Amino acid sequence: MGLKKMRFLLEVLVPALLTGMLASMAEGRTHYYDFVLKETNFTRLCKSKSMMTVNDSFPGPVIRIHRGDLVYVNVHNQDDFGVTIHWHGVKQTRNPWSDGPDHITQCRIQPGTNFTYKVIFGEDQEGTLWWHAHSDWTRASVHGAIVILPAEGTTYPFPKPDGEHLVVIGSWFSGDLNKEFEEFFSNQTFESLLDDNAFTINGEPGDLVPCGRETTDRYLVDYGKTYLLRIVNAVVNVELFFAISEHNLTIVGTDGTYTKPKVISYIMIAPGQTMDVLITTNQSLGHYYMGARRFTTFSENVSFDNMTATAILQYRGNYTPPVVPSFPTNLPTFHDSESGLGFLPLLRSLATPEHPVNVPLNITTRMFITASINLINYTHEGTEISHLGGSLNNITFMDPSSSVLLAYYRHISGVYTTDFPDYPPSFYNFTGDMHTRPMSVVGTKVRVFNYNESVEIVFQGTNLQGQASDHPMHLHGYTFYVVGMGYGVFNNETDPKSFNLVDPSERNTITIPKNGWVALRFLANNPGVWLWHCHIDRHLIWGMDTTFIVKNGETPETSMLPPPAYMPSCAVQSPIRIEDFRDSVELVDEINVN
Repeated sequence: MGLKKMRFLLEVLVPALLTGMLASMAEGRTHYYDFVLKETNFTRLCKSKSMMTVNDSFPGPVIRIHRGDLVYVNVHNQDDFGVTIHWHGVKQTRNPWSDGPDHITQCRIQPGTNFTYKVIFGEDQEGTLWWHAHSDWTRASVHGAIVILPAEGTTYPFPKPDGEHLVVIGSWFSGDLNKEFEEFFSNQTFESLLDDNAFTINGEPGDLVPCGRETTDRYLVDYGKTYLLRIVNAVVNVELFFAISEHNLTIVGTDGTYTKPKVISYIMIAPGQTMDVLITTNQSLGHYYMGARRFTTFSENVSFDNMTATAILQYRGNYTPPVVPSFPTNLPTFHDSESGLGFLPLLRSLATPEHPVNVPLNITTRMFITASINLINYTHEGTEISHLGGSLNNITFMDPSSSVLLAYYRHISGVYTTDFPDYPPSFYNFTGDMHTRPMSVVGTKVRVFNYNESVEIVFQGTNLQGQASDHPMHLHGYTFYVVGMGYGVFNNETDPKSFNLVDPSERNTITIPKNGWVALRFLANNPGVWLWHCHIDRHLIWGMDTTFIVKNGETPETSMLPPPAYMPSCAVQSPIRIEDFRDSVELVDEINVN
């Protein structure tokens, strides 16, 4: 090789290649996954059944990336039911087309077809998120974790752990969930809860249930080390307590964001939430139960299966294994409201230069939203029919016959209306036992925001029908700051004085406490169509949801991305509807709330 060619390579090509490599590293890598939906046989609680899974696994495959990476997931539906997939907590920046909720941003991937999701993470997202089906109750068996490691060349805001372990807590239904769902939906009562038969940790209910001993999940650890547990509550309908016998938990992250370290003996985690906790293995060599148990704010006369899911933290070393692992006596009981509700306000954001807090201070839009369970009666074709209806500001949301996103993008009328109210139709003692029950309206009502509006929402729990309970509310496409929380009826003069605007917790799912309220703020800077809903699936199918539409900004960089070349057809309508009305508006005058 001549000297001129050698000089050209050294002075021109090599620096160019290095610059390209560094730019590629800064932008992150692209990952590709194939998800195959199909029926798979499992045996739990001494009984075998077939259920829908991804890649024959329960829970499903883990997506593991670094901060700043991009993910494509090609979902192949080889099952008999249409399905969508939601990437829970992923901001999907400017890309609602891949967010996933059925008949909100897309319609179902029908059997024998496939659809590729482009999963765009927020540039600040790091920690643990998850993915799950978002149609019917298929997420009971179709879900998995998302692990977002620090960007290459960076590290955690705490000493790097010696190891990590996923703890995905799920629901187990012994019967055919699709048949149980149909029966439940046709016969809804307060007592008809479609309850889990057991909970699972990484797919196993543990050795406190029949036929569980041989397959109980175990995590092998060494003495004197620190481990990171990534905990996901994928349970369908309930909040959970979680604890490890004789070991404290140090919470360092929630919902894909970091928190100030908080040492506690247990956690309470709602459906849809994730938590990152550190444990130090400083106890005597032995076996220690991890336990997951339901936390319920229902009255104590409501019955449910009271199984506790277990896994085992097992120390390596030479010792005689105990006959029975040590059980966490610090695991609160089912109705321990003091422990459950007392846990809610404990967490704070890091608020450091590397992980800053940007709480909106100059609020342009304020909303006060009541979350209620109503009993709705209506006349349809001459027959009086009763259904339970969840509502937000007395609107019981009905899934449309098409996609809200597609209708918005293509300016199609008649799919939704833009009159979701900022306030309930009437004010009363929301948490009292006696009050005038307000009218509930069934419809597909959305709220439209201009780009960059600073939004404050106060969610108020109610005691309509005497059915006050917690409501874990999840916002798609965003995180928000939880600036305040309290019990009773929100006082708009005194309660804002105690708002935390310095280091509030940043979440994508937050619980409205029973007979209480929660206040949150966010900047509407992610254009698109985004679902707001209670993450207790029973309440979601009863209509406790709405949709936010955020308009485009003034530049291409602040506008929605165009749709992909192919979206699943909406020819098959969603069955998650209060009733298959031709036009819900025509029935409004016939609806009465008992």
